[in-house]
Amino acid sequence: MPVSTNVLFLSLALVAKNALAASCGAPPSGMLQAERVAAVTASRAEPGLFEGPVWVKDALYFSDFSFAKGFPSRVRKLAQDGTVSTAIEDSGSNGLAVDADGRLVLASHKDKALVRHAPDGQAVRLAAGFKGNVFNSPNDIAIAGDGTIYFTDPDWQKAAAPGGQPVTGVYRVGTNGEVTLVDGTRPNPNGIALSPAGDVLYVNASDGLLVAYPIVEGVPQAGRSLVSGLEGADGMTVDCHGNLYVTEHAAQRVRVFSPQGKQLATIRVDANVTNAAFGGKDGKTLYITGAGALWQLPLVVSGMPY
Repeated sequence: MPVSTNVLFLSLALVAKNALAASCGAPPSGMLQAERVAAVTASRAEPGLFEGPVWVKDALYFSDFSFAKGFPSRVRKLAQDGTVSTAIEDSGSNGLAVDADGRLVLASHKDKALVRHAPDGQAVRLAAGFKGNVFNSPNDIAIAGDGTIYFTDPDWQKAAAPGGQPVTGVYRVGTNGEVTLVDGTRPNPNGIALSPAGDVLYVNASDGLLVAYPIVEGVPQAGRSLVSGLEGADGMTVDCHGNLYVTEHAAQRVRVFSPQGKQLATIRVDANVTNAAFGGKDGKTLYITGAGALWQLPLVVSGMPY
């Protein structure tokens, strides 16, 4: 009996999907332990956090801010040879991302804005406020393939500068620069990420929920709860399968969830954690930032650089 065209197409699609999954590498499972990067130590006397790791070309960049007045922050760089330097001295940043041209995009609590830094040091504000007011303290960023930017705006560092918003929100910055509010109902939204296909936006918040917002024709729709009971959820990243790596601050761990919300693995560290990103020469090293520490964990799966 001849095979129908539909069956043939479905079979080919399944083969292609399985081939992609195989080339992507197996995601982690069970219990794992990340190792501290000894070369990266605190650069300030006062307590603070490392945040917003992002892999750009051949180096890891991350924010280093303290709890002193104004939450002073700098962007530091860990090169592949293990040397550590300061890339931007007075960045005022928390989360970082990289755009299609390799430029750093900063969630700046100092400027209460999204700021893009070019290699020559020129800084450009991409989003400076909403409805006539500056943001609270932009925290974490996800950039879609078409250049659309999504970010969270809790009030954790709101005291860094005057002004703010009446809500703690999730925002979208269109390629035309227009800012829209995606969700203004979540208490202190924090970590944000996009699915590999760019068709789902994920956001966690201090409500302990990881919420998935389907994106239809470039616009996020109403969200649905994917995971509940997160303990101090902070930043997160995504691997090539679409699995989510969610940091839980005081729980000192990263939990890995499938796109359906099933827990796959737990990665332990030895201090409070803030965020995670994939990097390294092959994109298969998971870097984790936290309280004055940076950890790394070699994996066989690749993922997003922020």
